[in-house]
Amino acid sequence: MWLLCMVALVGLYHLVRWHRERQVVSQLRDKYVFITGCDSGFGNLLARQLDLRGLRVLAACLTEKGAEQLRDQTSDRLETVILDVTKSESIAEATQWVKDRVGDRGLWGLVNNAGIFHPVGYSEWLKMETYVNILKVNLVGLVEVTLSMLPLVRRARGRIVNVSSILGRIAFFGGGYCSSKYGVEAFSDVLRRELRHFGVKVSIVEPGYFKTGMTKLENYLEKMNQNWEEVPESIKESYGQHFFDTCQNNLRQGLLSCSPNLYLVTDCMEHALTSVHPRTRYAAGWDAQFLFIPLSYLPTSLADYILTRSWPKPAQAV
Repeated sequence: MWLLCMVALVGLYHLVRWHRERQVVSQLRDKYVFITGCDSGFGNLLARQLDLRGLRVLAACLTEKGAEQLRDQTSDRLETVILDVTKSESIAEATQWVKDRVGDRGLWGLVNNAGIFHPVGYSEWLKMETYVNILKVNLVGLVEVTLSMLPLVRRARGRIVNVSSILGRIAFFGGGYCSSKYGVEAFSDVLRRELRHFGVKVSIVEPGYFKTGMTKLENYLEKMNQNWEEVPESIKESYGQHFFDTCQNNLRQGLLSCSPNLYLVTDCMEHALTSVHPRTRYAAGWDAQFLFIPLSYLPTSLADYILTRSWPKPAQAV
């Protein structure tokens, strides 16, 4: 009997949540959304998706070429600006640009999507400047853009959507990248709790593995080879050439299995911006929902075993 009651309660919970999440914010056509990283990938698709829905999209691109291509694919409502999230002056200029357009209405949505993932390799194969560069774009840039735009978002009682990663929930590959995404998770959690009394809602989108410019196979393999060539000889001897070759093959197989359906991610972003009751976290992709999220709840020792049992052994392993 108690089992039936539990099943009924779980079913009722999901029914109520489904009903709440279907409620859409009114007057979307009057609302402005600012998106970073719109040259390609998730940001580019989201900008086009929201433009089709009628929102007023303010798209930040790193290059003029990316901005021009996006404008050619969208309506006259969409506007673009050049933004380098690693430069304070660029962020300040973009903020003023947004302020001039939104006026007293404020900024309804801020989507921090810009990010990088390079180079590829084990933690001690990477140079310190690599860690710094990744953190500057993925975390420090995100924080500075958010703080700069925050008064505009607060005025509109709007939304902040931060793009993290499933590697921000369970870290097992790409030490610099995982570190930056764990930082995004922590910053977002703090921000959400601080802003709740201002009517601002903060959501985190955690994509699994998708086929974007960041996961292009040729680029990954080239960067991985370059990293290995620059690794000191003593470290190479510790791991061995066979170890590197096996890691590279595993990487190739993993990237070939990336999902091409970017809408699984951008639909989460759109929901976070347009639903009356957005979620706190969105796990985007089947691998995220049914593999990595469950793994993140397992005891650490068990998760370590599952994640590393197929890894090769270094040449000088004990």
